[in-house]
Amino acid sequence: MAHWLQLMAESLPSLLWAGLIFTIPLTLLSFVFGLALGLATAIARLFGPIPLSAIARFYVWVIRGTPLLVQLFVIFYGLPSLGILLDAFPAALIGFTLNIGAYSSEIIRAVISSVPKGQWEAAYSIGMSWRQAMSRTVLPQAARVAVPPLSNTFISLVKDTSLAAAITVPELFQAAQRIVATTYEPLILYIEAALIYLVLSSVLSQLQVRLERRFARYGGMLEANA
Repeated sequence: MAHWLQLMAESLPSLLWAGLIFTIPLTLLSFVFGLALGLATAIARLFGPIPLSAIARFYVWVIRGTPLLVQLFVIFYGLPSLGILLDAFPAALIGFTLNIGAYSSEIIRAVISSVPKGQWEAAYSIGMSWRQAMSRTVLPQAARVAVPPLSNTFISLVKDTSLAAAITVPELFQAAQRIVATTYEPLILYIEAALIYLVLSSVLSQLQVRLERRFARYGGMLEANA
């Protein structure tokens, strides 16, 4: 037991450093870019012309219907066959962004559709354009509903970044693999990596609860003033 505790203590800085330098940036960048892509995809499906809407539906169908690990392999190992060479981190960023974009687009599409038609009519009645109605009336209301599912998507992404180890991104899980290769102690090191992911997920879950409560209060104020 003492040996295991010592090994955990010695390996913890390396694991935390890998998480700080690679896991957290990969998670944040992928989510931000994926959310922007998801919003654009949702709007294209709801309001775009038929060709653009069809392309958006096809993109969502492909991404949601194939495993994330396969998508990462196609980008990192497959694209070089076409002369497209990507370093590991950009390849992982593209893969996670495309994945988050597809899943978040379905969430965003659903919450935009849930906004009552009367809200659009009210916005148009006071002279708002479609863009103004979307940004000032529809999206703020949709955002309150979208917080829980998008937060869950973000928490899942934190854990999914461990798949980037398969394409040689030196993130937290691959750092654990490298230490295992030299210490031959897979059980304790993988448990340690799992505990770090668990702590991150727990902290994010608490932040999600606070964010949901804040939006719930905001929503209650809107309903009281309506």
